[in-house]
This record gives sequence, C-alpha cells and structure tokens, in this order.
Amino acid sequence: MAQFDQASSGPAAETTASRSDTASTSHAVSPPPKARATLILTSAVTAVALMIYTAPMVTLPETAAALHTPVSAQAWLLNGTPLGLAALLLVAGSLADDYGRRRLFLSGTFALGLTTAVGAFLTTTWWFTLARIAQGAASAAILASSLGLIVHAFPAPQARRHATGVWGACVSGGIAVGPLVAGAMPTWRVAYVVFGIVALLLAAFGARSLTESRAPRGGRPDIIGALVFSLALGALVAALTLGRDGWFRTPVGVLLGLAVVLTGLFVIVERRGRTPMIDLRLLRHPRFLASSAGGLFTGLAVIGLFSFMPSLLQRSIGMSAIGTAWLLMLWSGISFLTALQVRRLADRVTSRQQLAAGFVLHAVGVVALLGSIAAHSWTRLLPGLIVAGIGSGLLNAALPLISVESVPPTRAAMGSGAQQTFRYIGSCAGVAMTIAIVTSARTAAHGADLAVIVSAVLSVLAAVLVLVLRDRD
Repeated sequence: MAQFDQASSGPAAETTASRSDTASTSHAVSPPPKARATLILTSAVTAVALMIYTAPMVTLPETAAALHTPVSAQAWLLNGTPLGLAALLLVAGSLADDYGRRRLFLSGTFALGLTTAVGAFLTTTWWFTLARIAQGAASAAILASSLGLIVHAFPAPQARRHATGVWGACVSGGIAVGPLVAGAMPTWRVAYVVFGIVALLLAAFGARSLTESRAPRGGRPDIIGALVFSLALGALVAALTLGRDGWFRTPVGVLLGLAVVLTGLFVIVERRGRTPMIDLRLLRHPRFLASSAGGLFTGLAVIGLFSFMPSLLQRSIGMSAIGTAWLLMLWSGISFLTALQVRRLADRVTSRQQLAAGFVLHAVGVVALLGSIAAHSWTRLLPGLIVAGIGSGLLNAALPLISVESVPPTRAAMGSGAQQTFRYIGSCAGVAMTIAIVTSARTAAHGADLAVIVSAVLSVLAAVLVLVLRDRD
C-alpha cells in the first residue's frame, strides 16, 4: 500500500459509538454477527440504489412518452441521478467520516426511498429530472458511507477484501436486477413506488442494526469547499449533457468555463482549509490516481455505453423492455457472479491488475458487438455480453477495494466517495457521448458501431493507464 505523509492521515484514532471488541475478533475465521449484519444491509441498500439508478435503461421510451419529453431532453432522464451522485459523493464521504457513517447512510436510504416514491407521481420532465437528481444525492450518501461502515466492521485485510468483493458484487447485482424488475412491472410508475417502499423498509431495519462509526479530525466542516465542489461538478455535468445538441453553443461554453473557474477556486479553498474535504496531497500517490482513473474510465467506457444500449435495442430492432432487460441481466448477472469469485484471486493478483484485466475484457467483449444492430440480431450480442460481463465483474470487485486502500483507514468513506465521484462524472460524460455519437450518425446501426469502437478504445487506454500508475518502492 502507498505510504502517506503523517499530515495526510492525521493522528486521530477512529472513534465509535459503541467501543466493541472488534480488534480482538478481526482475525477470526467468521466475522461477528454485527459485522455480517453491516455487510448484508449495506450491500442490500447499495443494490437497491443501483436498481433505481438503472431502471430508466429499459423504461426510457415509456417514461419519455408519459412525461412528453422531447428527444433532445431525454439525456436528462438518464443523467439526473449521476448528476446528483457526481456532485455529492465526495462531500458525502467526507461528512460520513467526520460526523457519522451510520447517520449519513440511514439519512441517504430514507431520502432515496422518499424521492423515488414521489418521483412515481410526477408528470413533467423538469420535476422528474429534479427527483432523479435528488435520488442521486441520496445514493451518494449511501455509496460513500457504506464502504466506510464495511471498513470499520472488517478491520482485518483478508476479511475486508472479501467484504468489499461482496459489496462490489451487489453493485453488479443491482444493475442486473433493476432493469428486469422495472421492465416486469405494469408501468414505470409502479416500479418506482416498489423501489421506494423497499428503500424505506431497509432504512427502518438499518436504524436497529447498524453501529455508528466516525473518524473526527476536529475543526469546522468544509462547507465552502463542499458548496464550490458541488457547483463545479453540477456545471460540468450540465455542460456534458447539453453538449450532445452542439458543443459550440453559448450555454455549453459558459457552463464549461464556470466549471473550470470553480474547480480552480476549490483547489485554493482546499489548500487553505484546516479540515479540507480532500487532502490534495493524495494526488501525488499512484494508487489514489489509479483508483480515480479506474472510476472515471468505468463511467466513460462501460456505464456510458450500456446505459443507452437497451433504449437503442428497443428503437432499432424492436425489442421489448423486458427483452432488453433480460439481455442486460446476462451482462450484469455474469458481472455479479464474477465479482463474487474474484476474492479467490486476492492472494495472486493485485487490485490494480484486476482493474487492467477488467478493462481489457470489456474492450474485447464490446468489439464482439459490432454489426449486431445492423444485422437486427440480438443473438449476436450474447458472446460479447458474456465477455464484457466478466470484465465488468473484475472492475466492480477491484474498484471498492482500491478506493479504500488508496487513502488512510480513517478516511475510507472519503476515498470511496472520490473514486465514485470520478465514476459518475465519467458516466454522465459517457451517456452524453454515446447518445451524441448514435444520434449524429447516418443510421442508428452505424452510430452503435461507432459508440462501441469508442468504448473499446477508452477501455484499452484505461488498462494501460492503470498499469502505469503503480506504487513507487
């Protein structure tokens, strides 16, 4: 693991609401019941958050028709949740470490259930997009704090590798099940009501079973840094989403310029702050850079392509919503099974090597998809989806582990939030890029092939970058 400056990690020992004998049991073969309950609950809520995130992948045509959303605005129906995620993940991770991971996790779970259920009754694109952004913000609190809770519950390295592997598999599981459940429901509105009720029930269960943990650093919360960072990412994601209708339009240029200015201001605020949201010295550490790059390119190359693929299949070859959900289930289901088995490689393959292998397999898998849309054959998709699913499983297992290994243990939620921030920035950019490529091509089939080629090239570039960013001796 990379070495950190003392100032980077801080001398404060992690405090907990209940000081149990976790240390004495950390090397036991079987984790204590509290740890198992923590893993089960955080993984279940994470899966639900991803189910809600991926639901529009198969319901986009139906949702757009119900909300009277024009084609030019449909990217917002997909990008609303990643906008909330990208803008608040790093903020949520920092707040979770300082003020309580359980507190933030439960608040996020309750907010996710409420905003999802409310979203089912909205009737305009504008309000539904706002609800999706709110769902992303709630999911940010869940995803960032859940890994912090797991790191606290599983202090032993081997147990932690297993636990983060299970959590990563549930990311794949949520992606797999979400579109299938949404497609099987009578309407997309019923699906949102069901997802919302499940999240609220899990919040109630978590209030009784989770133990609080935090790593306070002292000082005031970095409110200015959080506000500036959220505004910068909001401007960037908005520019990426609007850019699909023309990158040289004035609103896009203004938003990109604003994002650059606010990012510069954020750097100044973090350098001068006593308790910064993120210690910028971490950017000198190859493992932290590899974690960030892995998240960014996962969003760009993997999530960006597969977020729009179901809608493309429905429109181009006439597949039903449930049919596309089953195809997506094949890809993400294999990803789920792969992520569960990756722990067997932990002693032989590093998380950085797993990332590189995952990107390479994704590239190979999506290249095999070339020509499928033009042939109007969903069966030609199957080999590529299987290989890409294995690659995605490697990515989902390695990313949470490398994100918590790339920072001091007391900043685990921040490390998770940083990696996932880049992941969903990449997702927003990837979705906007994929839609722009497909819709600007002479035919949907030609656009799909171009999007596949871009995804493969980005994946190969990511594999090379992750391998180059190795720890210095």
